Amino acid sequence: MMIEKCDVQATKLNRLWQEFTATRKAEIREKLIEHYLPLVKMVAGRIAIGLPQHVDKDDLISNGFFGLLDAVERFDLSRGIKFETYAVTRIRGSILDAIRAQDWVPATVRHKARQYQQTLSLLEHRLGRSATDEEIAVELGISVHEFYGFLTQLNATTLIPLEEFTKTETPANVSMNPSQFIEDEEIKRTLTRAIDKLPEKERLIVTLYYYEGLTLKEISLILKLSEARISQLHTKAVFRLRGALSRIKSSLF
Repeated sequence: MMIEKCDVQATKLNRLWQEFTATRKAEIREKLIEHYLPLVKMVAGRIAIGLPQHVDKDDLISNGFFGLLDAVERFDLSRGIKFETYAVTRIRGSILDAIRAQDWVPATVRHKARQYQQTLSLLEHRLGRSATDEEIAVELGISVHEFYGFLTQLNATTLIPLEEFTKTETPANVSMNPSQFIEDEEIKRTLTRAIDKLPEKERLIVTLYYYEGLTLKEISLILKLSEARISQLHTKAVFRLRGALSRIKSSLF
């Protein structure tokens, strides 16, 4: 019975898309937007987890709504791509653009983030492996306890940091030239290799968060660690991956 109900809903939704594609009627657009609105709330909820408490989740949802509108307008049914996959990218991008425009990350924190990334990249290049917390703390000239507090300050700068490298879709009507394709493929290979080299827990967190779509809270329950600790491990993983990506991107330009 449940399967039959899902089939009926899928058929009805497909008809709506076909009718909208053919007529572009406003009332059909509204029905599609209403159906997919939970996507906006889901994406906004995930992004909100890594933001300071003063950031209003309702503002994120409002910004994401514009991304959904854009996705519905631009979606090409003939490409055979699942709309949810296409829409999530648009929704997330709309929210992140609004956040960047607000420039809510203090300049001092951004400066610390750049310094940390450079220090970590040089240290791990010298070691030829992932550095331990103790080794990073020594390199920074602080205690391990201070290092964990430092990571907490940097959490806000790792908001969906791999978004531009994990997209699996090219927007409609955009053709990728051969050199761009080769560059993107090299970046993806570099990212994959860098993820494989991460310490086990960091690698698992990256996989569960970016590829399985779990929240940091859900990951904390799976790994039986506090959400704060998961956030720290996530931040460390992101800066390791950023270092690898910055090296490959600098070699491509």
